Amino acid sequence: MSPVDGPLAERLADAVAASDAPDVVFALSRQGHRTIASGGTSPPPPLPREDLRYETGSAAKTFTGLLLARLIHSGELSGGEPAAALLDGGRPAGANPVTLAHLITHTSGLPALPAGFFLRGLPAWHTNPYARFPAARVVDAFLRHRPRHRPGTRWRYSNYGVAVLGHALAAATRTPWEDLLTDQVLRPLGLNGTTLRADDSGLDAPGHGKDGEAPVPPFDAGGFQAAGAVRATPHDLLTFTEAHLDPTGAPSQLAAALRAVRRPVLRRGIGHRHVHTIAWFCHPTGGGPMYFHSGATLGQQAFLGFRPDTGTALAALCTRRFRAHDPFLATAYALLAEE
Repeated sequence: MSPVDGPLAERLADAVAASDAPDVVFALSRQGHRTIASGGTSPPPPLPREDLRYETGSAAKTFTGLLLARLIHSGELSGGEPAAALLDGGRPAGANPVTLAHLITHTSGLPALPAGFFLRGLPAWHTNPYARFPAARVVDAFLRHRPRHRPGTRWRYSNYGVAVLGHALAAATRTPWEDLLTDQVLRPLGLNGTTLRADDSGLDAPGHGKDGEAPVPPFDAGGFQAAGAVRATPHDLLTFTEAHLDPTGAPSQLAAALRAVRRPVLRRGIGHRHVHTIAWFCHPTGGGPMYFHSGATLGQQAFLGFRPDTGTALAALCTRRFRAHDPFLATAYALLAEE
């Protein structure tokens, strides 16, 4: 570690300690130089923590947003397509259809989860409830749903909506979701340490409950892959966020999409403080916008973000389920917000 890196390394080490989780990694890139700190309350795993794959939960939606932007830029889609028509063989759109753009911006009028999710997921509520709601059920629930509000009029965060978007994109391109994301996003960025499911390779970081001790099985997203299935190494997640800092240095087929996901498309809240792009939440700082997205599964948490004004990208991960007053996300947000 060079003398210049000393203070930053200390801040990252402090962030790791403050996160209070069995395994923690803070990976930060500033002006192209990476610094990674890892640790945790559990004994070190067989492989270095920074080489393991971690569950990103809802932070995976940033991958889905970038994919949609890529398909729009390539001319395959416009974003205004009615999702039901794509999923049900040309079903009439109706007067106020739910479009792909509504789904990615959480303005579809869909609830957080589909009808029947809680009842079906209850037997596995503390292990893997999403696994009990496969793709066919997600699509069927959407095609039966009648929104309470006209699409595009209200914002409501919805895992359900982004899950439906994933199935609609797969239907529109006639490509399975995993292949679509791999071909359009993961492979061009060289994200070889990123996948959509755990395996027996020993590369997947184990999750833990709120107590930081009870083991939690690997997350199975079921039919909600587009909303939260991505698991990746800190190195890959840093590569992903770094690409957003300077789209001109990214693969040519993704450059326009990377620029597109930085543009505000929605503002809400008092003073319109909460700004959204099609992939990121965006807050103001003294030097410019800060883009970020967090995520959580039953046993892990993630925070991804970047700041063009400081040339900073951050990927933070921990293996403890979110609990009241959990310090992890606040610590990651504060680190990225530093001037």
